[in-house]
Amino acid sequence: MRRINLLLIAVLAILVGGNSTFANAQTDSDIRLVLQITVDGLRGDLLNRYEAGFGKDGFRYLMEKGAYFTNAHYQHANTETIVGHTTLATGTFPSMHGMVGNVWFDRDAGELAYNIEDPDSPIIPTRKDETIGEQVDPAQKKSRTRGRSPAVILAPTIGDGLAAYYGGRSKIFGVSGKDRAAVSMAGHAGKAFWFSTDTGDFVTSTYYYDAYPDWVGEWNGRRLAEGYAGNSWTLLNKPSTYLLAGQDDRPYEADLRGYGRVFPHPFGQANDKLFYTRILVSPVGDQLTLDFAKAIIKHEQLGQDDIPDYLSISFSAVDAVNHFFGPSSLENEDVVVQLDRTLADLFAFIDKTVGLKHTLIVLAADHGMADMPEYMTELGFKAGRLDPDDIVATANQVGRKFGIDEIVRFFYRPYLYLDDEKIANAELDTVKVEQAIADALTDFDGIALAVASSRLSAQGANPLLDQVRNNHHNTRSGDIYIIQEPYWFLFAKGPVVAMHGTPWRYDTHVPIMFAGPAIDPQTIHRLVHPVDVAPTIAAFLGMTAPGAAQGSPLEEVLR
Repeated sequence: MRRINLLLIAVLAILVGGNSTFANAQTDSDIRLVLQITVDGLRGDLLNRYEAGFGKDGFRYLMEKGAYFTNAHYQHANTETIVGHTTLATGTFPSMHGMVGNVWFDRDAGELAYNIEDPDSPIIPTRKDETIGEQVDPAQKKSRTRGRSPAVILAPTIGDGLAAYYGGRSKIFGVSGKDRAAVSMAGHAGKAFWFSTDTGDFVTSTYYYDAYPDWVGEWNGRRLAEGYAGNSWTLLNKPSTYLLAGQDDRPYEADLRGYGRVFPHPFGQANDKLFYTRILVSPVGDQLTLDFAKAIIKHEQLGQDDIPDYLSISFSAVDAVNHFFGPSSLENEDVVVQLDRTLADLFAFIDKTVGLKHTLIVLAADHGMADMPEYMTELGFKAGRLDPDDIVATANQVGRKFGIDEIVRFFYRPYLYLDDEKIANAELDTVKVEQAIADALTDFDGIALAVASSRLSAQGANPLLDQVRNNHHNTRSGDIYIIQEPYWFLFAKGPVVAMHGTPWRYDTHVPIMFAGPAIDPQTIHRLVHPVDVAPTIAAFLGMTAPGAAQGSPLEEVLR
């Protein structure tokens, strides 16, 4: 069961000055639900790019009825899913919240660690005969345990703040196609559910429940995903209406074992091991996530009293599609256009059940996405893919000059981990060794900069260095941070063909939107940052920002 002491929360509520009337003091509005939407991988320019395909009640509703910040950029270097989601939830940088990447090297264990893995919080099976595999999305390596919890997130979230402020009376939920997106946004005090590509069910772990609520069993029992067996992902509209109609068949896109590079994309049969993965790599994944979110709202009675509740919905399909087809594909355009319809459905449901006049809607993304090197090369920009083995070989070559064989202990983008024990036994200056390797890698074709962690504080002002500093955690980050040149990828072509995770603008640029009572419709082009989101939600509700937050409230939302 989740490790949260409600009595302690009630005490915290008194200490932070709970409001006896529960009015939202900052805006004098009656907010009953905070709906935080995160679109995984929605680069900031895609809304303008595809706006002609939108209806009036989805993205356009937020763009025209809310405060739309067009120039929002992350300030950390490793723009990955867990990093962005946790930054949105906490209002602080990975240097504080500790989620420096989707994976990092566990020095003590000597192996790769998945961000939210927790052996003490196993996933609760949804079927008596269920055999749970090692589920991590195709862009990542497998985790060591199927257990999941927010235990390793080191900073409080906006949901945790709500729990404290309202004496544990706020209901807090996170749901997503990805475990790490749901868990990070639900925080320590909330409950999280995510889509299983093993079973097609929405699952959770023992951190949150001892057993599934009846309504979850009923939802999973409907087997909605299986209803798509034998069907295909088809275009929503006529091909001629799409901006990228000519981008449907590119040789460098991935074929997910029969999913194909061109429309229609067949899901296959339900007994196919990749059936549920293909569902997630399509608009259907978002539609199932929405349907489950509706069940949360209905059965948990969110937004039905004067205590604000919190629901995070993280839609994963845009990112999943990007990884296999790239952000300049016809598939990318269709998944965003179909998400627009999904959002319209969501807003209509919220208006019917809670009332939009009682709802604060926040939409952002966790990161952007780079176009593939092959695509950029076609357009005349030199780019390529770096082989991780070549990076390791270069670092080891430098190590041999210091008399150390195999100085690299582990490399997983973007961090290179050195063998500290070998360096210490050789009585070498760690700073000099790290810098020598960083210098050699910086000269490597396709690498813009390699940064030695031991010299981060000593190096001068530089926007890239600032982003690396914001990403650096003393025990989880590696010894050398590697930044590739623009549009170069730090991995060879494999199961996925496109990747994010750099400090370049195409990866840091995301939209931020706020809509709700007392928020004036406006489009704002000034530079803002995702660390501002959680403090803005808190200020809107009249609360103190989450404890480690480093952002500032967005004045246009509170005006």
